Amino acid sequence: MNILILLPNWLGDAVMATPAIEALCVAYPEAKLTMVGSSVSIEALKHHPQCLRSYVDETKKSSNRFLNTYRFAKEVGKHDIAITFRNQLHSSLILFLSGTAVTAGRKSWHSQFLLTHAIKPSHPSHLVEQYRDIAQALSKQPLDIGQLQIHIPVHHYERPTLGINPGATYGSAKRWYPEKFAQVARAFSQSHEIVIFGGPNEVEMANDIESQLEEITVSNMAGKTSVEELCARIGGLDIFITNDSGPMHVAGAYQVPTVAIFGPTRHLETSQWQNEKSIIVRHDMECAPCMKRECPLGHHECMKSITSAEVIEAVNKLSVRGELVET
Repeated sequence: MNILILLPNWLGDAVMATPAIEALCVAYPEAKLTMVGSSVSIEALKHHPQCLRSYVDETKKSSNRFLNTYRFAKEVGKHDIAITFRNQLHSSLILFLSGTAVTAGRKSWHSQFLLTHAIKPSHPSHLVEQYRDIAQALSKQPLDIGQLQIHIPVHHYERPTLGINPGATYGSAKRWYPEKFAQVARAFSQSHEIVIFGGPNEVEMANDIESQLEEITVSNMAGKTSVEELCARIGGLDIFITNDSGPMHVAGAYQVPTVAIFGPTRHLETSQWQNEKSIIVRHDMECAPCMKRECPLGHHECMKSITSAEVIEAVNKLSVRGELVET
């Protein structure tokens, strides 16, 4: 059974698709997977033991994306079944033009015409469950979804280690404040090594936090890791403090004890999936979740009102290696 999988572009969404992918592999134990996605999603998921081929989708890097999509679909080729976890016209076109007979994706105006199964997932539900609903169209047996999965070996730290992730690619509205991350890191610096994570566009923010921890030894990895290295290093942590972000879901895949800070996004839909050692810190507000990249009201109270003391308290509730600081 050859299965073509179009992954979500965002790291977190790609990781949230892994329970559906694993469930398909249970339904088809001899499955050979071909994965298509952004460079980020491919680097995170191409290590699956049943993934034989992977492609980075660069069809939009051309003045004629439709022609590029046609050529790319022919290169990817025909499979027995195919699924797209992206709700985009060109993703539906790739499946259609690949010549695959049985295809599935989220219901939309284009998928209804181009795919054999256009699925409307149950709602409200977690995104993991929505992805399962789409994948179910490709299996006659019920698909049981388990934990998030990343097949990258973890990095082993010499001491108990706390990681902080102050960034969030989607927009500034999802980001808690550097000075508050620094206050939390300081509280646990006696018992834990401190590691700061971040992408290439989050180096300045990470440097800001590091500058507030001058007398503390800090490993600032912002902008210095590949996606594979990022996953490995997050997977080896003893505690992780993060905004709603892709790295948050990476931590969930490795069952890392996590404090997740939520503001403008739907925590019931995109929180860590099946990580019992996860605590969400958020405040109920009339304007949240607004799902905006920047605070439309200009006050950002959904994140600004969350204190470092609340996050420190949440960390102390988690069972982690080493002695935690009471404050």
